[in-house]
Amino acid sequence: MVPEVLTVRAMVLSVVVLLAVVLLLPTVRAVVTQQAELRDLRSELSEQQEQKAELETELARWDDRSYVIEQARSRLRFVMPGDKVWRPLDTDSVEQEAPRPGVVEPSPGASDDDAPWYTNVWDSVRIADGE
Repeated sequence: MVPEVLTVRAMVLSVVVLLAVVLLLPTVRAVVTQQAELRDLRSELSEQQEQKAELETELARWDDRSYVIEQARSRLRFVMPGDKVWRPLDTDSVEQEAPRPGVVEPSPGASDDDAPWYTNVWDSVRIADGE
């Protein structure tokens, strides 16, 4: 008898293994993909549940009368009867005073321009201190 390098059994076994790999590989890939999608969907679900809880908390705040009054005051600028309302004037509507023509006098204690800068600073400190 001559020993065969590749027997019929080995060839059949290799064909069966190759066929099993070819058939199972797409199934395994689909399972892995579906598990990844399932993880993503679960994380998205938990985020949406947190958002829902926050929105329910905010909705529950509107049942409190003091919160509604606070929101009406801040958002809609409503006032309660008896409140004093202070509203600043629009700066665009206020007329600015024009400077008067004439000679501008130096401020008291102003020194000449030849003095060093630290002398000017010291003089301003002395004047501000009231000496």
